[in-house]
Formats: sequence, C-alpha cells, structure tokens
Amino acid sequence: MASSPDLSSADNTPENPGSGSPSEASATSGTAAGGERRGRVRLRRAAVMAVPATMVAAGLAILTAEGALGVQFAISGMPFTVTATELNGTGFEQFGGLDNMADGSPNAGDTGGQVLVVTSAIKNATLTKLCQSVDLGGTNLKITAGGGEHKVTASDLTTDSTELSGDAAFDNIEIGNDASTLNKANAKGPIGVFSQQADTVHIGNLRQTNYATTAGVFRLPGLKLSFSDKAC
Repeated sequence: MASSPDLSSADNTPENPGSGSPSEASATSGTAAGGERRGRVRLRRAAVMAVPATMVAAGLAILTAEGALGVQFAISGMPFTVTATELNGTGFEQFGGLDNMADGSPNAGDTGGQVLVVTSAIKNATLTKLCQSVDLGGTNLKITAGGGEHKVTASDLTTDSTELSGDAAFDNIEIGNDASTLNKANAKGPIGVFSQQADTVHIGNLRQTNYATTAGVFRLPGLKLSFSDKAC
C-alpha cells in the first residue's frame, strides 16, 4: 500500500503565484521553449487537482495517508495490488501528488519518471484479510496478513494510488479543502490543491493499485510471504 513528494515549487503548483504573472509572460513570450514549458506545467497542475475530484464523484476512496513530509524515497515504478475485505480508519485525508522514480529507471517508459497519484492518509487504520502482490514477470510476490482473529493495524498509514474500488462511507466529510490546511491526519498537501478529509472512513471490498506505502507503525498478524502464480 505510500505517499508523494509535495508538488510545490519544483512543479509550479498553485502555491507559485508568480507562474502566471504578466512580467513572466513578457519575459518568456519570445521563446518557444518557455511557452511550451508553461503549458506543460499548467496541464500537470490541472491534472493533479482533478484526480481527487473525479474520485469523489465516483464515490470511491483510497486506503491510506501521507506522512507530514510525504514520500522521501524514489519509487521503483512497479505498481502493486492491495486488497482487503474491510478497512476502517479514523482521521482520513486525500489529495493529489506526483511520485518520482530514480534517475534512469528502466520502468520510466515515456512518463519522464513521474507518476500522477492520489495520496490518502489515515491516522489509525485496521484492515481485515489484507493481501498485497507485485507482478515480477511470470510470478507474483504475495503477502497476506490479518486473516485470523487479529486484524492488521497501522498508524499514520499512507498510500499513493492510481486506481481503486470499494464501497466507501465517511463521517463528517469535508470536500474541497485546500490541501495545505488538512488537519484530520498527519499530512498536508501543496497549497492550492483540491483535497478532502473526514473524521472516519469505512471501505468494504477494497482494491487498490499503488506505487508507494508508508506507515509509522504497521502490524501484520499471521504474515505470510510467498511466490504465487495468482495475484491478489
């Protein structure tokens, strides 16, 4: 199941008010390269803010939460699947972001080494029958836990996801917050980015495609790791 680096100055998110000023427009109008770059930045910024809104409209939610500083490692670029029959959490937050691969990663393809993700944060979470698998090409590395009497538990859990499905319910949800003002979990996103948060979250039949996961504490009773021809 992790989180993304802030889309602050490096990607010219809305916290950079100078990116659209008349003086900058004048300075770059004479160069095609400057114009193209500004176009790409605006496109990326719009996409980041649109992803969480699309997910809200679909009535879906993601499994976890970003830490206050976000993911501090380069992702492998290999997506992994996470499923759980049930997730319950207190302190839920969600906003858009970008994850970055290591320079020269063979998994970069035509992405430029970046993946657009939705970061979710849960202050405290419990999961029933957790399954995680990653396709290694011909076989899957598979982890299961929490299938017995004791459930998987996590604090300050974060995941960066590109796809998810499930049956979601929230208590006291707030939609349309500025991501920099979130206060339900230990996470804050870039200023000017669309976000949502809630006191509690419940997701039944959770399924995610993730690129990163972090947690302050992650307890997996009944942990089993194996290679399998079947994914989660």
